[in-house]
Amino acid sequence: MTSPMFARKAKLKTHLVSAKAKLKLHVTPRRIVLLAAATFSAFLVLSTIRTLHRAAPRRTATTTNAAVSLPVAVVECAGGKAAAVPATVAVALVHYATFGETPRHTEEEAGAAARVLAARAPCNLLVFGLGPAAALWAALNHGGRTLFLDTDTGGRIAAARAAHPAGAGELHAHPVAFRTAAITDELLALRNSSDCVAAAAKPLSPENVERSACALAPRGLPAAFYEAEWDVIVVEAPVPGAIYTAAVAARARRPGTTDVLVHGVDGAAEEGFVRAFLCEGYVKEEAGRLRHFAIPSHRDDKEAMPFCP
Repeated sequence: MTSPMFARKAKLKTHLVSAKAKLKLHVTPRRIVLLAAATFSAFLVLSTIRTLHRAAPRRTATTTNAAVSLPVAVVECAGGKAAAVPATVAVALVHYATFGETPRHTEEEAGAAARVLAARAPCNLLVFGLGPAAALWAALNHGGRTLFLDTDTGGRIAAARAAHPAGAGELHAHPVAFRTAAITDELLALRNSSDCVAAAAKPLSPENVERSACALAPRGLPAAFYEAEWDVIVVEAPVPGAIYTAAVAARARRPGTTDVLVHGVDGAAEEGFVRAFLCEGYVKEEAGRLRHFAIPSHRDDKEAMPFCP
C-alpha cells in the first residue's frame, strides 16, 4: 500500500513535468527577443521624457508667421499651475474672440506695427484714435505706459473704459480736440510756417503746443501727455492735427528717437501731408496703408537741424 508521502511526491513530480512542458511550449527564442526589445524601448522612452522634462523650463520658443516674429517664453509651472496671463493680454484675447467689427489692419500692417513695439516695449506708447485695435496696442505694450487720445464722438472713451475696468488692464483714454479734420493745401503749406515749426524745438508744455499760433495745434491735451517722453506714437488715421502733434512730440523729446506709425494712408493728399510733417527722410517702412517713421530729437541742435533732413 502506497504511503501518503510517496503519493504527494508523485503528484508534485507530475506537476513539474507538466509545467516544464508548458514553458517549453510558450517560451521560444522569438518571444524572448521581442520581450527584450519591448523592455529596451520602454526604457529609452522613459529616459527621453526625463531628459526633455529637465530641459524644457530653460528653453525659449519662437512663434513665426509671414507678418510678425515675436519671442514667446516657455512658462515654467510651479505646483502644477502656470503663470497667469497678463491682464492686458487677457482683455485683448476676449475682445478679438467676441467683437464683430471688420479689422481695420491687415496682417501685413499689424505685423509691421507689432515688430516695432516688440523692439521697444515696454515703453511709453501714445495712440491717437480709440478703435478696435486699442486692445492690441495695450497688449503689445504690456508693462509699459499706454495713453489713448480720441476726439470722442459717440462716447467711445466711456465704452472703452467700461470694457477695461481698473485691475483688469485699465485703459487710459482722454478726449482731444483738433481744429480741422480735412487735409487742404492751406494746411499743407503750414509745414514751413514759423509758428508751426517753432513748437518742434521746444519742450512739451501747454504753452508751446496748445497755445501755439499754428492752426494745427490741438486743444484739450491731458496732463499725462506732457509727463512722458513718447517712444512710440501710433496715429490710427491721418488727421492733420494728430499728425502735427505726433511730429511735435517726437521732435521735442530729449535725445533719442521716436517711432511714429501712421495707419490709413489711402490717397495722394494723405500721403503728401504725412510725408511733409513726418518727413520723407525719416521713412523706415511702408506696409499696405501703414507708414513707419523714425524721428530723432530736435532739441539738442535745434539751430542747425532743419525740420526735415
